[in-house]
Amino acid sequence: MSAPWLRGVAGSAAAAALLLPAAPALAHSASSAQFAQSAAQAPAPSAAQAVSTRVKPAPATVARKLFDAWLRRDRHAASRVATAGAVSTIFAYPFRAPDRFAGCTGGRDCRFVHTSVNVPGGLDGILMVVSGSKVVKVYESRHLVTPSAAATRLFQAWRAGDRYRGLEAATNKAVAKLFFHRYDPRGVAYMFQGCNRDAKGYSCAYSYEGGAMFMRVGGSKARGYEVTSIGYIAD
Repeated sequence: MSAPWLRGVAGSAAAAALLLPAAPALAHSASSAQFAQSAAQAPAPSAAQAVSTRVKPAPATVARKLFDAWLRRDRHAASRVATAGAVSTIFAYPFRAPDRFAGCTGGRDCRFVHTSVNVPGGLDGILMVVSGSKVVKVYESRHLVTPSAAATRLFQAWRAGDRYRGLEAATNKAVAKLFFHRYDPRGVAYMFQGCNRDAKGYSCAYSYEGGAMFMRVGGSKARGYEVTSIGYIAD
C-alpha cells in the first residue's frame, strides 16, 4: 500500500471528522430561529383575558372599603368601590355609625350592625349588596317621621318583592308575616286607609275586597316609626 494513498485516506477521515459536528449545530440553530419566530408571532393576551385572570376581591373587602370611606366622609374614595346610588344612600344615613361588622351572607350581602343603640327596623344598621368589585346597593335603617311613612314603605317593598327594603321600615317578625304570601299584581286591589292612633300606638290599614290588612306601628317622631306586626280581618 503506497504512502500517498494512506495520506489521502487519512486526510479524508480528518475532513469528515471536522464536518460531522456541524450538522447538529445547524439543526439547533434552525430550531432556535423557528422558536423565536413562533414566539414573536404568538398573539399577546387581550385586555379581557388579562382582566379575567385577576382575582376578584372578597365581598367583605369591598364592603369594608366603602364603610371606611364613609367614616372618613370621603366621597371620592367611596365612588371607587360603589355605585352613585349606593354612595348617596350611605352618606345619608341618619344614625351614628354601626359598631360591628356582621359578615356577608349569600356571597354578596354584607352587614354592619349596631350593638349599643336601638334603631327602627329589622336591618339594625347598614346592609351592602356587593357585585364583583363594587357595592351596587345599600339598604339602611330609616328615620321615618310618620306612621304612614313606615306603613307605605313596607307595603311598597312587599309589592316589589324586596325583603331588605321592607326591613328598613319594619321588624323581622312583621316582614316575615307579610312576605309569607307573595304580592299578586293580578289579585285584589289594596287601598291605603291611613293610620289611627290608639292605646298601643298606631294602626294603619289597607282595605281590599273581602277584608283588610292592618299594620301595627310603633315608635315616635324623634326615634322614627316602624311596623311591628301585621294582622288581617275578613268582612
